[in-house]
Amino acid sequence: MPYDGKILARARAELNRIRHTNEEEQSRRYRLACSRIEQLDILESKLRAQMTDLVRVTISKRPDMQQRIKDIEAENLELQAQRAEMLIEAGFPMDYLDDIYSCEKCHDTGVFEGKPCSCLNRIYNHLLTEELSPLMRSGDESFENFDLTFYPAEYDFSLSASPREVMRLVCERCRSFADSFPDDVTNFLMQGGTGLGKTYLSACIARIVSGKGFSVFYDSAASAFEAFEKQKFSRDPDEAEKAAAKVSRMLDCDLMILDDLGTEMITSLTISALYSLINSRIINKKPIIISTNCSNEELTRKYTPQICSRISGEFKTLPFCGSDIRILKKSR
Repeated sequence: MPYDGKILARARAELNRIRHTNEEEQSRRYRLACSRIEQLDILESKLRAQMTDLVRVTISKRPDMQQRIKDIEAENLELQAQRAEMLIEAGFPMDYLDDIYSCEKCHDTGVFEGKPCSCLNRIYNHLLTEELSPLMRSGDESFENFDLTFYPAEYDFSLSASPREVMRLVCERCRSFADSFPDDVTNFLMQGGTGLGKTYLSACIARIVSGKGFSVFYDSAASAFEAFEKQKFSRDPDEAEKAAAKVSRMLDCDLMILDDLGTEMITSLTISALYSLINSRIINKKPIIISTNCSNEELTRKYTPQICSRISGEFKTLPFCGSDIRILKKSR
């Protein structure tokens, strides 16, 4: 996956911090064990000397190298057994002085089999999704807290169901997507009026997906398309670079959430940016969630046939119905 250099540097710094913390804990354990076990420091010195001998023998390529290596390994196992016995007698676990790693694959180096380790990717994605703070407004965004009682239970003939039943199904589909991510690559169009829960359910999805270690990028349509414009036309190199990095994240993140489509100023550039964003993510099988207050008719008037065709053919529409929840909450 493509990386943002600045965020990757922060991820590596965080991994270095984790490694340093583990090393400090290991040193603390060693000091504590030595304070209780009189001969432990001498035994540890012997173990370190054996490792030095092993390297020296391996490099020397002496005729009896293989036999000498076997002898050193046997001596090492004997010393390790003595150390384990000492630790147990002093009330410590036998592995108390083993190296401490947060990642057993790469030993906190961030590199595994010549590639960035999954632990580094998790940290990188976590930093990338810090920008979700505008989405996580209340801090309680979870499917368990999605209150269906705000939606009318009475049957609505225009919906062929009650708004509550419709929203129950919408909530279940969102939760299924989040739980199944990344296997589920469905694109969603969350469609309905203001205050019906589109942003809230987007946040619920984002919380679960980002919690799994995947990168999630959230932005409003107006802000997202502004980045495309600045990337192309800004005369300020720093501004253009920041915009390019933002566009790259929108295209490459594991899940993109585009909010309030239709509220941006419609220009040829925003049309081009929207098509590029949708088309690129569809081609690369990277899901995108789009929320909008616009009806299908309004979308048809605002956007090109190519964009509308992509949305109708590649997106699952989730209809949001009922009354503005923000107003209902104030009246309760």
